[in-house]
Amino acid sequence: MDLGRAVFNAAIITISDKCQDAKWIDESGIAMQKILIAYGFSIKSYEIIPHKREVIKDRLITFCDDLKIDLVVTTGGMGVGPKDITPEATKQVIKKEIPGISEAIRCYGIQKAPRTMLFRGVAGIREHTLIINLPGSTKDAREALESILETVWQGLKVLKGVTSEGDRK
Repeated sequence: MDLGRAVFNAAIITISDKCQDAKWIDESGIAMQKILIAYGFSIKSYEIIPHKREVIKDRLITFCDDLKIDLVVTTGGMGVGPKDITPEATKQVIKKEIPGISEAIRCYGIQKAPRTMLFRGVAGIREHTLIINLPGSTKDAREALESILETVWQGLKVLKGVTSEGDRK
């Protein structure tokens, strides 16, 4: 396996009642696919699901345990509204939280938009899958993903045993 450009697979989950009901077009999920493909990921799944904790948990578990997806990104459900429960569902699924990823998203975003301090997304590992919550806004999700993607790629190489944490290549 080429240590420089290992191929990882990814899944995108958009959490949005309006997109699921076809009242809105899921621009953020589509944008996440384009970014991940351009970076070298193979997209294995893309879904739009409702703001329901058990549905979110079920899909995350399926992607991690059954489909063995390397990276799962979610978009939507990160705010302070009553339906925004994606971080809580994600926390119930992950085994190891990686707070630095979410902190980096907040730090990067707050430079451009103070509302980013309301972003409650989390990131963590379940088995051999990295799960990252991204904002629902297309612009915010795009900027967040692009700001962390190089480090995420390196983290996946370590998680998958392609390289060690000390390897800076």
